[in-house]
Amino acid sequence: MSKILDWLDSLLIHDSYQRTVRRWFRDKGDSTLRLDYPLNADSIVLDVGGYKGDFSALIHEKFNCRIFIFEPVPTFYCICQKRFASNPKIITLNYGLSDTSKTSQIYISEDASSFYKRTPKTLGEVEVAELRDCPAVFKDLAIENVDLMKINIEGGEYDLLQKLIDSTLIEKIRYLQIQFHNFVENSKEKRQNLRSQLAKTHVEMWNYEFVWESWRLKSI
Repeated sequence: MSKILDWLDSLLIHDSYQRTVRRWFRDKGDSTLRLDYPLNADSIVLDVGGYKGDFSALIHEKFNCRIFIFEPVPTFYCICQKRFASNPKIITLNYGLSDTSKTSQIYISEDASSFYKRTPKTLGEVEVAELRDCPAVFKDLAIENVDLMKINIEGGEYDLLQKLIDSTLIEKIRYLQIQFHNFVENSKEKRQNLRSQLAKTHVEMWNYEFVWESWRLKSI
């Protein structure tokens, strides 16, 4: 009986997620909400999980802001590096951000590549993908304040956000754009716990559960 109940629960969760995805696309969130921030040419944007650089290209085209792209997958890093080689305001870095510094294999599945999940679409394995401790990176790059931090790192968002909160770096980030992933164990509880902590420093702007959500620093 318990297996049947678990199966029914998984169907309900999947159905709810699909409805949210449809709502996101109906609202054209990728071309509206994700680019709707009060940025300018002096703004600093962190694109955490840059993939092939599409988000960075769009946000830079709109605001001419300065961008740091963090992409640990060598193949995608090279794509971003080549794409933005002539633009001094976009810096591409071949590592990801996390709560600690380490190297690990990452499962490659295009924009779903993850340190945390191997999918049926996995193409291969990268043995030397690197993650770095977020506070150390902020110090090394002399990042004092962040105008927008976009996080899409396929399960790594939970550890990263917790470190940002625990280190109080979260208070230096004006706007957050986060994609939480539901394949992580206890993802619903973990997400809610982080949202409760975020609510102490930030205000929710909009929310499409496990698709995209955005937060604004309370003090601005």
